[in-house]
Order: sequence, then C-alpha cells, then structure tokens
Amino acid sequence: MSDWDGLSGEQDQRGRRDDGYGQGSGQAQPEGARRMRHVQRPGPQASRQQPQQPPHRPAQAPAVAPYVPPQQDGSYNPAGGYDSGYNTGQVYGGGQPPTGPHGRGPGGPGGPARPAGPAPDWRKRIKIGSIVLVSGLLVTGIGTYFWADSNVRREVDLSKVIERPKEGDCTTYLIVGSDSREGMSAEEKKKLHTGSAEGKRTDSMMILAKCSSGNTMISLPRDSDVEIPSFIGSESGTKFAGKGKRTKLNAAYAQDGPELLVRTVEFNTGLRIDHYAEIGFAGFANIVDALGGVELNIEKGFKDEKSGADFKEGTQTLNGEQSLAYVRTRYAFAESDLQRTKNQQKFLSALASQAATPSTILNPFSLYPMLGAGLDTLIVDKDMSLWDMGQMFFAMKGINGGDGLSMNMPISGQRGGNLVWDKTKVRQLVQQIQKDEKVTVRGN
Repeated sequence: MSDWDGLSGEQDQRGRRDDGYGQGSGQAQPEGARRMRHVQRPGPQASRQQPQQPPHRPAQAPAVAPYVPPQQDGSYNPAGGYDSGYNTGQVYGGGQPPTGPHGRGPGGPGGPARPAGPAPDWRKRIKIGSIVLVSGLLVTGIGTYFWADSNVRREVDLSKVIERPKEGDCTTYLIVGSDSREGMSAEEKKKLHTGSAEGKRTDSMMILAKCSSGNTMISLPRDSDVEIPSFIGSESGTKFAGKGKRTKLNAAYAQDGPELLVRTVEFNTGLRIDHYAEIGFAGFANIVDALGGVELNIEKGFKDEKSGADFKEGTQTLNGEQSLAYVRTRYAFAESDLQRTKNQQKFLSALASQAATPSTILNPFSLYPMLGAGLDTLIVDKDMSLWDMGQMFFAMKGINGGDGLSMNMPISGQRGGNLVWDKTKVRQLVQQIQKDEKVTVRGN
C-alpha cells in the first residue's frame, strides 16, 4: 500500500493511523495540498491522492480584538468617514466594525460600548430640587395668606374711638374672650356649658404690650371699677356725654360693643390700644381641638359645676371642652375673678406656644385646620393684618417661655363689690410701656 493511500483508515508501517491528512514526506517531490475545514472535499478521482493528516485537534475560535469606536482610536475622519484599517475587498469590507452574534455590535451579547455621557451633576440636581421645594412652600404660603386674610372678620372700627391717648413705642393689643354663642347648636351649647343667653358679653379682657424691652400681658378683671366716658355710638354715630358713672368694665362692652370697650380702657388707663382681637366660645374650643389639645400643668385640682370643670392636679392635655371650662371657671376660687384671669393668661400663653411653632405654621395639614377653626369667630379691627395677628401670637408665646411678664392690673381695694385699680401703679405701668422701658410694676 502506498503512504498516500490515506482514505483506507489503516495504520502505516510505524503504527500510525492515516486520518486523511498529510504527514509530510521525505521525497524530493512536494507534498500534496492538505485538506482544510473551509475547502470542499475533492471528488472521487482525487480522493485517493490525499496526503496523510496530522492528529485531530479541537478547533479554536479566532481571537477577536475588542471593538474601539473610531472617535476613540483616532481613525475617525470627519471629511472622509471611518477608516477601517483594512484594504478594500477584505473580509469586513466597507470599513464597518464587526457585528453579529459573536462580535461586538448591536447584535452581540456584549453590545458596542456606546460613548459614555457626562457623570450626573448631583449638585445641580439638589439645587433644582431645593428651588422646586422652596417654590412650592412659597406658593402654599402665599395661597394660605390670601385665603386666611379673606376670611378674617374685620368688624371693629377704631377710627370711631374719640379723644385717644398719644401713641407709644410699643404695640398694644386688647384681647377679648366673649361669651358669644354665635353659630353654636343646642347640642354644642349643652356640651360646652355655655347656656343659651342671647347677645354676647366679655368673659375675659387683657392688654398685651409687645415691646423690645420685653412683652407684658395685663389682665383686666371684668369686675374692675371704671368710668364710662363720653363716646360716639358705633351704630348711630351719636355722641353720648359722659355722666361720671362708675360701673364694671364689662358693662362698656354690653352697652355699645368693642369700640366703647376700647374707649373705656383708654380713658381709664391712659394707654393707647393699637389693635383689637376677640374670639367667641366656639372658635376658642375649635382651635384647641384643631391643635390636638393644649398641654397644661394644673397646680391644684378643682371642680365647678357651672363651667363643667373637673381637673386633677398635674400636667395634662386639655381638649376644647376642657380648655373652655378651665378659662371660664371662677366660682371654684376664693378670689374668683383674679384667679380666673391668671388661669386665662396661663392658658393663652400655652396655646400660643403650641400654635406658633414651625411644625404648625409650615405644615398646611396643621395650619389650615387651625385657621379654619378660629376664623369663623375671630373678630379684629379693620387695620389688623395677618402679620399683626402673628406678632400677637408670638408675643404671647414669648411670655410663656419666660421672655416677658404676665400680671393682673394692680388693685388697691374694692368699691361696691367692684375691684378698684391702684392709680399710682397703673400710671407708672403705663409710662413704662409707652416709653418701651422694662416693666417693674407688679400686679395682684
């Protein structure tokens, strides 16, 4: 058998098996062409002349160089397009990068590495987010301001008050709690122990002086002995002459409302009142409930059937009904009116302290219910803005935090059951407030 007869699959003289591939030859004549994987097997006539083949080895895929975009390997030519690096007519032709299931390209599993974009600018994103947040709060705040401002009842005209004292260096507020049952149902009146009396009377009165030297809250007992001066009727416009008659302070309100009350307070104290604020029973209780209650430390427990009060000693959270009972109770104390005014000051300061906080003012879910609960019964003077109301609340909050003084009007005695003010102390107190000096006078 010839050594070239490799198709028989038999072994040669050395024991090697002919697999049909050439094994080389020592003869002078050149070895025949080898059979390659991509070359078609020869026909029957040429098959007997195939050279012996080397042992079979597993075929390995040719290494594929990673594809580099032309913009990065420097071969990109804006004028002439992409330079493939191959001559025309080569395997890839056309200068395009290899693609397909085994190459890097849109069809390959790895996909072409698209040109990476710039890294996210987090500073810019945070800045934009902050601007959006602040803008949202600003829009909400402005909307809340106009909504609340349109619902404020500016019904008191202080321009009708005559013979007014000179203006001082502090801003003064006359804060009044009335027993108005306006808008209350029969069930609410029963629940809050308000009774069903028609009209309204002053249940509490106090002067708040907002000064740079310190804020001062002065309670005016409703049984204070005062003189009703001459005044202009708020409805009729008729001037009524003063008769020198002395009566209880709350009689002024009952006779001609807020304007005469302001006129009487100014006449008997010599202190000019800049703003007036009044709230009724229902609004007071609703504000407390909208805040989720007011925390208060009650130093000594007490009961009062008329107001519905029933309190134990210690710190506790009062709801609207309990709060109204607390500030109205008078018959449970020996010094009925004076102790009640002290309780009123204490409670209002605590209320303002909890209402005038960022968690309430900056949170529309807290601010809207609180404003909505009180605006229905809150009555102020025509020149009082929401800013002035905010200043009033923050001044009361400061007093509760120790930045100010709360006191009763100094009392020197009684006349016919009415409390007589100490004229000397009152005069000194008024002068210190007018000049924005630290208040050194102490009341009862």
